[in-house]
Amino acid sequence: MNATPSHGRLSIRFRLGFAVALALTPILILGAVQAVAEYRRDTAARTVSLGQAAQRSAAGARARVQAAVALLDTLSPQSVGFSCAPRLAGLLDRVSGYENIIRFDAAGRVVCSATSVTADAGKGDQDWFNRLRAGDSLVVGRAPPALYAADPAVLTAVRTVDERGRFNGALVAAIRLSSLAPDLADPTLPRGAEVALADAQGRLLVAAHPEFFAAPPAGWAAQTLRQGAMLWEGPDRMGERRTQAAAPLAGDDAFVILSAPRPGILFWASLNPLSNIIFPLLAWFTAWVTVWIVTERVVIRWLAYLDRIASIYAKGRFSVRPVQADSAPAEIRALAQTLDVMADAILARDQSLRDSLAEKDALMREIHHRVKNNLQVITSLLNMQQRALADPAARAAMSDTRQRITALALIYRALYQSPDLRRVDVRQFLEELIAQLTVGEGGRPSMVRTELQADDLEIDPDKLAPLALFAVEAITNARKHAFGEKGGLIRVGFTVADGEVTLEISDDGRGGADMPDEPGVGRTLMSAFARQLRGRAEIGSGPGGGLTAKLIFPAPEAPMAPEPSPADSGNQAAA
Repeated sequence: MNATPSHGRLSIRFRLGFAVALALTPILILGAVQAVAEYRRDTAARTVSLGQAAQRSAAGARARVQAAVALLDTLSPQSVGFSCAPRLAGLLDRVSGYENIIRFDAAGRVVCSATSVTADAGKGDQDWFNRLRAGDSLVVGRAPPALYAADPAVLTAVRTVDERGRFNGALVAAIRLSSLAPDLADPTLPRGAEVALADAQGRLLVAAHPEFFAAPPAGWAAQTLRQGAMLWEGPDRMGERRTQAAAPLAGDDAFVILSAPRPGILFWASLNPLSNIIFPLLAWFTAWVTVWIVTERVVIRWLAYLDRIASIYAKGRFSVRPVQADSAPAEIRALAQTLDVMADAILARDQSLRDSLAEKDALMREIHHRVKNNLQVITSLLNMQQRALADPAARAAMSDTRQRITALALIYRALYQSPDLRRVDVRQFLEELIAQLTVGEGGRPSMVRTELQADDLEIDPDKLAPLALFAVEAITNARKHAFGEKGGLIRVGFTVADGEVTLEISDDGRGGADMPDEPGVGRTLMSAFARQLRGRAEIGSGPGGGLTAKLIFPAPEAPMAPEPSPADSGNQAAA
């Protein structure tokens, strides 16, 4: 139950988060589709709004131009004589939006003006004057810079004639461009809109920011005149894509052009922070974070807590209880209660098993004790029978048998006295066995001395029996054949090294002088005992002249440490 995912697996948090994210994905997709559709509708609405604004601007500009034409028609017969300039100046003060009003004669010279201009102010650009001379009654276009003082102006000129109908010059009104431009603060206009006046060739006549206008497409003037307005897109002089709308101002002489930036989807989203694309993303991300946090607080940390409890149970400490789970959700509490019940059941089962094992140990010890007593009874009977025999060979055979049964009795005594019925300490056992085998007969002291050097080792009874019987045969043969009346020394060595156990029994007697040439029962039994231990027996002369018997067999595996009893852990509560 690790809180972190193992290799190749996904955590609960990730799976739940992925499931929630997957469930919200259709909403996210729907929101994106709606956002794109809304973006397109908004772009279309902006485009229509731009076209309508161009038409409104053109209509307003045309109304101002028509008013100027009416004004000039009214002034035409009165704008001559010595009072021409004062009249025009007084009129300019009373009407707004005009930069200047000028009277030209038939030669194109300035006769009088509302504000002071040079006499040849109109000769820099005579195209408009030539058109009037040619017969046009009205010309609208860009005013020459000499005709206005500061603000860019639109020239509106009407043709004047004398009493005979001959061309007599022109009356010109310089209308400020700012008075013709639409109000850019109008909320119906797109953000960043700019206004300009252009001629039929697409040249900007008047523009506050000419860099924001793109070149119109071919045939735009004719199409604008036919449709009343025209829209197109293109990059401006700075390379940014913009939407433009054109509407005719006065015939095919001048056109009003509005230019607005075309927003991309990101720019549009920045202008609409609460749009359909932001809310679904925010909901998707919030759901993911919420699932991540709630899963950590409600599930993961409790699973990690129960994992620690289970790890403690795995070590055999069943007295620990998941008390913190009382504040957990109902499902976690149920799982903790199940662990609690499981721990109680394991404790009860372990106690029952321990009681059964204790009872079994007691029975086994009683059995070993009785077997040892029975073997001692047999030994006593054999001892009585031995004393009743007169034949020395029979007495010797009976003595050997008695010694072997005594060794087996010692094994059973060591088992029921040992703390562990499955293991016996070899050193202690060999001490008792050697003392039993070398004791004097008839109450006389033994002339045989012994030395024991043994490594620490505990082995099971199945291996101890052939080892003990091998020692009985080797020590008995040494006492019978190696020593005389003076006795001698028997050395017993028990070593464990390099995965092998060696039992070496040697004497300092006469060697093999008195041993029979043919192997007897003792040697046969010693070889058989070695095979039982999957080892080998080696019998030969020792370095001191005596006889040496070796039993070499594989070392048994070390016994496993007993598991601690749950009762030793004490009553604890999990932190």
